[in-house]
Amino acid sequence: MLQSFFLDNCIEAGCDEAGRGCLAGPVYAAAVIFPKDYKNELLNDSKQLSDKKRKELRTIIEKDAISWAVGVVDNHEIDKINILNASILAMHRAIEQLQPVPEHLIIDGNKFKKYKDIPHDCVVKGDGKYLAIAAASILAKTYRDDYMDALHEQFPMYNWISNKGYPTLQHKLAIQEHGFTEFHRMTFNAAIPTQLSLEL
Repeated sequence: MLQSFFLDNCIEAGCDEAGRGCLAGPVYAAAVIFPKDYKNELLNDSKQLSDKKRKELRTIIEKDAISWAVGVVDNHEIDKINILNASILAMHRAIEQLQPVPEHLIIDGNKFKKYKDIPHDCVVKGDGKYLAIAAASILAKTYRDDYMDALHEQFPMYNWISNKGYPTLQHKLAIQEHGFTEFHRMTFNAAIPTQLSLEL
């Protein structure tokens, strides 16, 4: 079972992002604060859960959390500031919506830029260790998936309903055939022709 908190006796928020390695679409991040006595044996890293289970848990998380929020950075911003900075910015945008203001942050991964004067700790594979980070991973993943599913209706040729914008061979071939959309990350797609020549 995942641990409840990194630090006791403070208001702690867990943060995670989704969509960092995609060729298209925004990066999403979420931040979650749980009550002090919170336990949930079903929560886990979103990548270890089925789509159905993630959606079921999203409803539970939103009901049980003291506060939760989602932040978004679109593909145009990603191209301007790079994906690492965009992922951190998305987390900042989620954190700034939380009420009450957290007194400590636990961040999935090993890179973060301090948000205001709130102390933080980075936890590698934290979504498999702490409840609030796991919950944030589920919110970020499901909200981003919903967005990419909606975009699929406009651009079915890229099959975003299945690949969610990640660099599958089918997605790369669709780019080669149909070109880029306004939702593609151009800094990520510069190497697509070279990659395809190596793969085919």
